[in-house]
Amino acid sequence: MGETIDFGAELADFRSRVAELQSARSLPSEERGAALDTALFELQHVADILWPRFEKLSAASARDGTPRENPELRLLRGLFQRLPLPVVLMDRTTVVRRLNVAAGELFALRAGYATGRALTGALAHDTRAAFRSQVAAVARGEGSRSLLVRRLPEPAPEGGGSALRASLTALRPPDEQRPAVFAVFQTVPAGEAEREPRRVPGRAADRTGSTRLPAPPPRLPRPDLAEVSRNAELMDLVDDMAAALLAASPGSPEDVLGRAARLLHGRFADWVIADLAPVPGDGGTPGPLRRLVVLGPDPRPEPGTGPAGQDPADCPLVLDAVRDGVPALRVRPEDPEAFGRDASGAAVLVSARVTSLLCVPLCPPPREGQAPAPGTAAPSGALTLFRTGGRRAFEMAEAGAVHRMARHLSLALGRAAGRDAAPAGPASPA
Repeated sequence: MGETIDFGAELADFRSRVAELQSARSLPSEERGAALDTALFELQHVADILWPRFEKLSAASARDGTPRENPELRLLRGLFQRLPLPVVLMDRTTVVRRLNVAAGELFALRAGYATGRALTGALAHDTRAAFRSQVAAVARGEGSRSLLVRRLPEPAPEGGGSALRASLTALRPPDEQRPAVFAVFQTVPAGEAEREPRRVPGRAADRTGSTRLPAPPPRLPRPDLAEVSRNAELMDLVDDMAAALLAASPGSPEDVLGRAARLLHGRFADWVIADLAPVPGDGGTPGPLRRLVVLGPDPRPEPGTGPAGQDPADCPLVLDAVRDGVPALRVRPEDPEAFGRDASGAAVLVSARVTSLLCVPLCPPPREGQAPAPGTAAPSGALTLFRTGGRRAFEMAEAGAVHRMARHLSLALGRAAGRDAAPAGPASPA
């Protein structure tokens, strides 16, 4: 049974690797050598490993085998031991039944020594009673709970035990009448441990007659400097975009898009692609989408390949953005054809090695209380940004900033279209 499951898993992995090799057809011809070597290696793996194992399993399926250990139980036992978090299985009195490797390292206990002993012996004295009480409550079926405990002080110059967050839940092992308690321990930072309210036993304080002091105010968490820096960079980028669009004189839509693309290229994205459906000179309905701006990394792709050699009408993401007016954020896109194919037939996302992308619509909103004047329809399009290689993927905050910049760019495009389409008015009287 176990060999059959292993063979099925290995066969499923082989099929997934073959599916990945199929996307190698979109790579340039000079980069297909590694994919060819991989395909030959996979074929040899089938002939030397998978096929003999299949024949062996087929021959063994005809005869009955001796009962073996349940593979599910063996899998669960292995997962329990290899969990990266410290986990302990104990009874209602905190006596350890099992603990994994991470828990043994956390409490400096060996599995053979800890089994049959109470886990409270490894905790600080002031947290033992609370931990024992909460474990008993979970074992009685009163629901899962969490509490803060501390280990015994370690033999270090600074002293003091580290704080741990213990999450407790009840488990019903098979063929047993009494439930067990499953505990997961996580290290708590010092700042969070100080903010945790401590329960002072009120009866003891009343008997001694001491005055109970008010609890200190909670300490606010410190801001993440990296996140603050990224937000400041986004604000600078939005400000630079608005300044560039306002400072320049209104030009053609190509000039406006080129000015915005040069600001974003390299600084914010590896690829900047702008598609626009311009308005005819006499006004009317915008024409078909055209790819006006494509800025990418060096070396540039061959003519007719890459995003520059693609018809925007064959790009699903661009068409959805123009039709629905909704931005799209894709991180590690699973569909290699989400951005369509170029003129050579290669998937754009594969040939450009895209790891994340943003596609936002370019459609200036109508002014409040005013209908668009005849003959001054604004062009519609989409702005697409790619990040490739090891660069950090786009985040939601960056998507929001790009959406704001797209609105500014749409207003600039509408102004340029209105200037080009506006008829010459009569001369003002002297």
